[in-house]
Amino acid sequence: MVEPGKVVSIITEARDRRTAPLVLELDLTDGIVETAPADPLSALLSMRRPHLRDVLDGLRRARGDARVRALVVKVTGSIGLAMAQELRGAVAALREAGKLTVAWSETFGEGGHGTVPYYLASAFDRVYLQPTGEVGLTGVALEEPFVRGALDKAGIEPRFAARHEYKTMPNMFVQRGYTPEHRESSQRMVDSIGEQLVEGIAEARGLAADRVRELVDRGPLLAAEALEAGLVDRLAYRDEVYADVRREVGAPDGKVQLRYVARYNRTHGLAGRLPQPGRGQAVVALINGQGPIRLGRSGRGGPLPSQGPAMGSDTIGAAFRAAVRDERVRAIVFRVNSPGGSAVASDAIWREVVLAGRAGKPVVVSMGNVAASGGYYVAMAADTIVAQPGTVTGSIGVVVGKAVINELLERVGIAMGSVADGEHARMFSATKDFSESEWERVNASLDRIYEDFTAKVAEGRGLSREQVDELARGRVWTGADARANGLVDELGGLDLALDLARKRAGLPADAPVRGYPHVTPLERLRPAESSEDRTAAAARFDGWGSLGGLAARLGLPAAGPLTLPGTWEIR
Repeated sequence: MVEPGKVVSIITEARDRRTAPLVLELDLTDGIVETAPADPLSALLSMRRPHLRDVLDGLRRARGDARVRALVVKVTGSIGLAMAQELRGAVAALREAGKLTVAWSETFGEGGHGTVPYYLASAFDRVYLQPTGEVGLTGVALEEPFVRGALDKAGIEPRFAARHEYKTMPNMFVQRGYTPEHRESSQRMVDSIGEQLVEGIAEARGLAADRVRELVDRGPLLAAEALEAGLVDRLAYRDEVYADVRREVGAPDGKVQLRYVARYNRTHGLAGRLPQPGRGQAVVALINGQGPIRLGRSGRGGPLPSQGPAMGSDTIGAAFRAAVRDERVRAIVFRVNSPGGSAVASDAIWREVVLAGRAGKPVVVSMGNVAASGGYYVAMAADTIVAQPGTVTGSIGVVVGKAVINELLERVGIAMGSVADGEHARMFSATKDFSESEWERVNASLDRIYEDFTAKVAEGRGLSREQVDELARGRVWTGADARANGLVDELGGLDLALDLARKRAGLPADAPVRGYPHVTPLERLRPAESSEDRTAAAARFDGWGSLGGLAARLGLPAAGPLTLPGTWEIR
């Protein structure tokens, strides 16, 4: 027998879920996934993490939803600068719609950097900090190792060539410190990012820029110091944060409904799409290119899930072809978050972007945290390029090289024998230096790739070859500087890119967005019928990703000639 009290409780709870004010939540502890990873294992592991599209679409939907009263975001963990700027823009739009926005954290950096997390939090109506926390507002620094001395001691001789002096990837191996050009480029990167952070915090918190710089130079700040300086609004624990929000936005009975932004978006989005999602409607295709660029299909970029995805030219090419063939697709947004990689794979993707434009499908690129070297190559033919001010981009250059380990092998007692047929058969062997004729081939390749790269930049961006050469030479730029120099058209995020695509295609502002290629789990299991079949572009399950055959032999990663060195994510 069902107890009457329990029935009443169930009915009351159901009513509250329909009528109580909604408070949306976002937990950034594990960061945000740019898009669902291409390979099945990574996709499974990322299921519990919020996805960028869900977050942005949910916050956009919430602006016009009278039930949504507030957004509460736990700002912790690490998040890239460009992603932080993407979220700041979405939060600003939500505030303009009259919704309360609250950021809280146990600490903005505990014995570590907290500048970017605090920069994100500063965009909210209120910032709460746990009383034992800190505001690690310490500025921006770039540390770059130079290992030539260690290689000399180990008996390893680096042999690299680059185009040109700002393509700094080889410097780590061949130099013992900064070259003038390397220092100039790195310093400008740090200055540009520092300017963006200081100006954004100053404007958001109603402080003078000089005052923010003083606080940066004093940081990290204790909780009480941050409160006194006006960087946070209240020192409070989580329960106190939520009690404040409930009191302010709750119904007369004080009840509110909490809902994660991604869950809110999926629930409401599904209701709006039933029963036939997007069928017969004009749509914008969204193609995601994430991770190092390689030939073949997308998948994981290394042996561990933490090494992230890789962008395969076959997968991206098939996605563009599917979008071009689909009569419902009127425009394409290409989301690029990549440090580059294979020059040939980058060129194959570039060609698909060109063909889409020729087919009458406008292409708008949205750059994520990094879209440099090969990541810029695949973007440069788009009708419009959108980047965040803090996006790392440019690096229009090329590098090729190897490490010669003969002396190291001799020291550890290993002798290498070899036989060969062909003057250059061992050209890329790690046990011999380049010969004079091999160096000629290396330099011929570098010159050809660089010439082709810069020519296509000039064509795609409407710049003279002289202008491109000044901006190229391997130099890395922030999105803000790239915009000032004509390498980027607009500053903004994915939402802006989608809006621009809709306008270019003459679509209404609420035209739906569809991911490409859209392959169901069942379709992934069946063999492809041809190279034009969507399933031919399904991601491969490749435990070693781009390491390929070399990893099997040496356990070393293989990088393409259009690769940005190191880790370029400003956190």
